[in-house]
Amino acid sequence: MTDLYARHKSVLPDWLALYYEDPLEITHGEGRHVWDAAGNKYLDFFGGILTTMTAHALPEVTKAVSEQAGRILHSSTLYLNRPMVELAERIAQLSGIPDARVFFTTSGTEANDTALLLATTYRQSNTILAMRNSYHGRSFSAVGITGNRGWSPTSLSPLQTLYVHGGVRTRGPYAGLSDDEFIAACVDDLKDLLGHTRPPAALIAEPIQGVGGFTSGPDGLYAAFREVLAERGILWIADEVQTGWGRTGDNFWGWQAHGRSGPPDMLTFAKGIGNGSSIGGVVARAEIMNCLDANSISTFGGTQITMAAGLANLTYLLEHDLQGNARRVGGLLIERLRAVAAQVPNVREVRGRGLMLGIELVKPGTDEADPDAASAVLEATRADGLLIGKGGGHNTSALRIAPPLSLTVAEAEEGAAILERALRSLTQ
Repeated sequence: MTDLYARHKSVLPDWLALYYEDPLEITHGEGRHVWDAAGNKYLDFFGGILTTMTAHALPEVTKAVSEQAGRILHSSTLYLNRPMVELAERIAQLSGIPDARVFFTTSGTEANDTALLLATTYRQSNTILAMRNSYHGRSFSAVGITGNRGWSPTSLSPLQTLYVHGGVRTRGPYAGLSDDEFIAACVDDLKDLLGHTRPPAALIAEPIQGVGGFTSGPDGLYAAFREVLAERGILWIADEVQTGWGRTGDNFWGWQAHGRSGPPDMLTFAKGIGNGSSIGGVVARAEIMNCLDANSISTFGGTQITMAAGLANLTYLLEHDLQGNARRVGGLLIERLRAVAAQVPNVREVRGRGLMLGIELVKPGTDEADPDAASAVLEATRADGLLIGKGGGHNTSALRIAPPLSLTVAEAEEGAAILERALRSLTQ
């Protein structure tokens, strides 16, 4: 046990998860690579949980942060804040939500908390619809709408949460149906559920479930849900904390894969926009955002230094078409991984889109999740110079692959080769 690990265990909670049997201290990074305290170099296919969106030590972001730090770091939302207004203007326009207002927070958890406050106040209801296998954060209210037992330490909640089918395409009672039949069955289930409860405030849903193992329903599912919800005045909150900013390649936001419904009533974001800086937020129609009848501020949400980072990062992302790069390089990567998976009986499914890919592992010849195999691959890839993540609603048996969106074809091939060796080692 390293000295730092021993110190960690002596002062931090037991439930604060760490990867690897011998936990890793990352000391610095550049581009798509990071280094540990022993000087080992790794290709980063997880980006600090999808947070290093463009690149490590991106010069444009580093320069913006340094220059802002030389002026002022922070003043709170009690004062006008030019970088915050500028970033809000850009996000409002990109969101697709008409007459949009933006509120900045410091995390995705806090963003979802805010969206829940707005929805329950606007609708005067504390009932929330959420998806099975979902994850929305660590706070008391966010845990209360999280449909993933591994990340839900209590059933106590200020909300009444009702869980809806549809977040996982290939498991559950509708798995054997065609996409159209699957959507129809989920919609029928939603209608039946709504017939047995008081009117909910909102449905909150990740277009692709992140912690759940990068699972999703068919394209068009949330458009079909939206038609049912809109008839009843129920709001739709798209949790874009992991899917936003072009990561899925095909679209800038995950909700756009369900585009015939138009934009959601609210959109929450975080992670990638700050490229490591603590930025989260909510975008909502003005009538929803302005429904609160009490004062509020944010001490750290929208602080000047994080807004400077977000502006520089977003500018880089758009000017270098990183969404297009995610589509092109991610498409090559998923085909490469599917070719490998076809020869490894431990792999049940390779799924996802863009640079948001999941590999679900099971015990060969069964549908039984194999978290031990996922842990073994995590260790093997680290030993071979690659960092990946894991997740899943079935005992953390899915590998999560989400590199910075500037990933090159050569780096994708390198990472795929390492993953291939690790996956093949499961059969030996």
